[in-house]
Amino acid sequence: MAPSHETVTKSLHDGRCMTQTIELIYFNAGGGHRAAALALDAVLRERGGRLEVRCTNVMDVLDPTGRFKRITGMAPEDYYNKRLATGFTMGLAQELKVFQGAIRFGHATLVRQLEQHWLRGEPDLVVSLIPNLNRPLCASLASALPGVPFLTVMTDLADYSPDFWIVPDQPQWLVCATDRAQEQALALGCEPSRVHRVSGMILRPDFYGQPESTRVTRMLALGLNPERPTGLVLFGGHGSREMVKIAQELAGVQLILLCGHNAALAAKLRATPSQAPRAVVGFTSDVQRYMRLAHFFIGKPGPGSLSEAVHCGLPVVTVRNGWTLPQERYNTEWVTDHGLGVVGTSFGRLREPVQYLLAHLNDHCVRVRAMPPNRAVFEVADLIERMVESTALSGPHPLARLAASHFPAPLTRM
Repeated sequence: MAPSHETVTKSLHDGRCMTQTIELIYFNAGGGHRAAALALDAVLRERGGRLEVRCTNVMDVLDPTGRFKRITGMAPEDYYNKRLATGFTMGLAQELKVFQGAIRFGHATLVRQLEQHWLRGEPDLVVSLIPNLNRPLCASLASALPGVPFLTVMTDLADYSPDFWIVPDQPQWLVCATDRAQEQALALGCEPSRVHRVSGMILRPDFYGQPESTRVTRMLALGLNPERPTGLVLFGGHGSREMVKIAQELAGVQLILLCGHNAALAAKLRATPSQAPRAVVGFTSDVQRYMRLAHFFIGKPGPGSLSEAVHCGLPVVTVRNGWTLPQERYNTEWVTDHGLGVVGTSFGRLREPVQYLLAHLNDHCVRVRAMPPNRAVFEVADLIERMVESTALSGPHPLARLAASHFPAPLTRM
């Protein structure tokens, strides 16, 4: 028997006083999307209140049985991450176009799968921290749960149009970390009231703790000279073979090399001859502690790593060439436009860029420290709370939402 009008009205009214569910959408291609989701999750949970936060890997929704991995031997994200770790990223711009074409071709199927996911979980707000899939994510949410807002938080410094982050012809709220991203959104026709400029990229909350006063002790414990200029080398959670080239090219520079989960890389770096002290570190969740020991940063122009380094006061050394990921090419312009460091042409030829940076280290440090404070993770959390409050007051949940709670549909399997 269908629910009565009185039942519907009472349920909708009671829902405004109940816990509000925020669903954060991420995937594991690269580390930045999941890291941003976990950072937001931590801040929102710490604030308490009536918000329930749910982090969802979209690949678990689209391939719940792991069919892709059974056929190919690896998860879709693992292929991408392996390319990053080996440095074989040439051609990814063309592969991205193929991937986006496949998404357009499978749009209807993706929407059906996602609709059923939304009906099962009934979020009050969906926050996407991933590119490429925002069209089917938004369309499916609007179809399954009309009135539930869809917010996309860009985890890149700029969009890589078309249809990467910004989808202007749909009811999408958008968070931008830079003036360039905001300008792109407005130029593409996004409604200005739905475009929100925050002070930077989302960083983990532990980057906002007070710096430790034990730097000298920690440097000595790592076998490093506290008085010597020190570079921190980081290529995400899986490292990169480029780190070996850097260690060989900069044999006379004191370095901290963070290798992530790549034990083989760590072993190779420990065996690499050096004229200066070195600290080779495996996976650590305390990246910010190591950054605060260093004087400058070396790594690929990933938006997260660059933003973390600048937040910790470190000038950066990075490169741009044919191997640079297409969505990260603008980041090198961001570095040079703000005078935050040096952009070279190859990680195997960094000696001259690093020498130049060290000769002008104080000037670069001044410019880095002049950057506006990055409070983005707290600003986005504030926006989420405002959106949820506004949604609760306006009561957007339609009859279809109540019906879905009575008749949940099974997930379609790929």
